[in-house]
Amino acid sequence: MQHNKINIWIRIGIAVCGVALFAVLFVPIWRIDLDAPQYPEGLRLLIYANKLGGDFDIINGLNHYIGMKTLHANDFIEFTVLPYIIGFFALLFIIVAAVGNKKFMYVLLGLFAAFGILAMVDFWRWEYNYGHNLDPKAAIIVPGMAYQPPLIGYKQLLNFGAYSIPDIGGWIFIAVGILLLIYVIIEIRLNSKNKKSVSMLSLIILIGSGLFFTSCSIQPKPVKIGISQCDYCKMTISDARFPAEIITKKGKVFMFDDVHCVLGFVKEDKNIKQETKEVYLADYNGNHSFIKAPEAHLVKSEELRSPMGGNIAAFSNVDDMNTTMEKFKGESINWNELFQ
Repeated sequence: MQHNKINIWIRIGIAVCGVALFAVLFVPIWRIDLDAPQYPEGLRLLIYANKLGGDFDIINGLNHYIGMKTLHANDFIEFTVLPYIIGFFALLFIIVAAVGNKKFMYVLLGLFAAFGILAMVDFWRWEYNYGHNLDPKAAIIVPGMAYQPPLIGYKQLLNFGAYSIPDIGGWIFIAVGILLLIYVIIEIRLNSKNKKSVSMLSLIILIGSGLFFTSCSIQPKPVKIGISQCDYCKMTISDARFPAEIITKKGKVFMFDDVHCVLGFVKEDKNIKQETKEVYLADYNGNHSFIKAPEAHLVKSEELRSPMGGNIAAFSNVDDMNTTMEKFKGESINWNELFQ
């Protein structure tokens, strides 16, 4: 019966996947972002296992004008049964890991894949009904227009851009499914001659899965020099030494070609400072990678000649800052004082 037993490292990986599924009960599974000129910060609908979150009250108010139904968690039976289904799979993963039988793992993969397909079909059906069954007495009626959000990806809906993607819980689901598939493939190929190598591969996958679950933080977007546009002055970002980015608590990224534009943007929008999660500045030296503004060493000098006259350069280490400060006859400044 030993040949029916799952490799120990894979069993540990399956157990970790089960624990990760429990976490899905407490984080958003999916999100739909809406961007429009009148909402520069954007609106976000968060879909949890048992509720709706984000700006759904504002979205309901807007939908009323175009005849779409308002969103209420009580109207969806999915929010009642989904937590139990997720809990069932989380326990099933842990049980399969504890029992260690390969056949149980194969059945688990089939059930989990079937659930994923049915969930996406149900989500598409909900979006279709939500975007097509419109109130004929709505204040705004566009003949032939439907407002079905994209299942995944981007879609323009009148003056709103809708972007539908998995959130933390959804990415956990995807990762768990991929890892389980990999584990099954490894076990199918496992034989007495390559147990050592497969055990090593399983350990690597286990470590990789752990890194995946801890890497869901929002990072700066790459700036395309000569293509990307500053969100304040609307000029094309042309100098890789001076770009900056603001990332809000909702995950929206604003790009700038100069610290001057960052400060101007914050000054004009009084709410943005409270909504800001991180500010990143390009390293003046090296490959110009982004560094967190509070951790950067800043030099201000008229001789730096940044695109919009901010004339502030950021450095990841103090030695580079001192060298540049001597070269351009500049002064050291503090980001926190500058940003206030």
